[in-house]
Amino acid sequence: MSQELMQYLEGFVTPERLERFEEILRYRTRYFTVAIEDVFQVHNTSAVIRSCDIFGIQDAHVIEERYGKRLDKNIAMGAQKWVDVHRYNSTRECIAALRDKGYRIVATTPHDATCDLFDLDIDTPSAFFFGTEKEGLSQEVIKQADQRVRIPMYGFTESLNISVSAAIILQHITTRLRTSGIDWRLKEEELFEKRLDWTKKSIRSIESVLQRFPRKDV
Repeated sequence: MSQELMQYLEGFVTPERLERFEEILRYRTRYFTVAIEDVFQVHNTSAVIRSCDIFGIQDAHVIEERYGKRLDKNIAMGAQKWVDVHRYNSTRECIAALRDKGYRIVATTPHDATCDLFDLDIDTPSAFFFGTEKEGLSQEVIKQADQRVRIPMYGFTESLNISVSAAIILQHITTRLRTSGIDWRLKEEELFEKRLDWTKKSIRSIESVLQRFPRKDV
């Protein structure tokens, strides 16, 4: 049924759009993911989601324990349509969920780091945690982290804006990943799932279109 549904929906999307989906999905990964902890400035969370899309990170995890929802669709420029955003009410809940998925917890911090970004090994699927603008990551993340990584800096300023830090780290690790021998790509079933999801999101009045699909159990 899913294959039939896909063929039906693709008739409502231009061939150029479908080709673009295929091209982007070749570079999508769940090998690395991002977690954003209690960021206060809405535009920072949205900018990180945008960087996830740009560098091919399929999932972003947003902890909203202190400040509530932190995603601005205007600043994200539609990236939230293409990146799967998972929301959590607490840091503990997020860490537990990521560990269950087999991720190593990597805290990004300019202080007390265990290694520089350029020395970080990429042999293990990892979740990179980014913290609040002023305080950084909570002690809970720092204590539970398997690695604490820093971006080497050589000026008087001790830290970078969270969205800048995320962009630098994601660009670096995804470039290394794609030139490695690691099997980092999405699996076939994941590729199909995202193609179907993105196709639905590209169709106006999708509910009406689905109602006209010959099979009703969609």
